[in-house]
This record gives sequence, C-alpha cells and structure tokens, in this order.
Amino acid sequence: QVQLVESGGGLVQAGDSLRLSCAASVRTFSNYAMGWFRQAPGKERDPVAAISRTGISTYYADSVKGRFTISRDNAKNRVYLQMNSLKPEDTALYYCAAEFSNGLVIKVQDYDYWGQGTQVTVAS
Repeated sequence: QVQLVESGGGLVQAGDSLRLSCAASVRTFSNYAMGWFRQAPGKERDPVAAISRTGISTYYADSVKGRFTISRDNAKNRVYLQMNSLKPEDTALYYCAAEFSNGLVIKVQDYDYWGQGTQVTVAS
C-alpha cells in the first residue's frame, strides 16, 4: 500500500512560482513511477508531468513544457513539481500519483495510488 500526501499549493499571482511536494509512505519508493496531475472544476483530471522510478525519464504536458520541472529524491521518498511563470489557466487541484513500474506512467487510468490533492490558484 502507498500513501501520498501533497503540499505546497496556494494562492499566487500570475508569473509567480510554486513548488509542490509529494511525500510517499512506502517501503521502496524507488520502485514506483510518479506523476503529477491536475483537475480544474468541471474538467477531467489531466496529466501534468511524470517521472520514472530512477528519474532518468520524464514527461511533460505541452501546456507546461519549459515552465514546470518534475524531480524526485528517492532517499527522502519525495517527488516535486517546480512550477514557474504560473498562469491563471494553471489553477487547479494538483494530485500526486504512484504506480509500481519500471517506465514512465502517464495516463490517469494506469495509476493505482493517489494523494488527496493540493490547490493551486493563480490570480491574474
């Protein structure tokens, strides 16, 4: 079983930065691919970024490429999402997800474990 707890969300102005953190309670964190997703009111949950268990491979949605960076610290059982140049359209509830996998996992339906989410609101 994997428990995930996100933190770091908040209310910021357009152009600001935030760093989201996800703490995982699991015996061997390095066995899990990780992902960040977001869901705005009335919309589907969409992938934002993903990282393989070693951190070698990453994925970014086109809408965040060049602005967001996903990283992980396997020694601390944490995955991060550095978000720069935030835009109002980045406003959403951001979720962390984990899946036992050797490769990248990108689709919502391919993840078994989810956190409760952290709210990011970007004011214009």
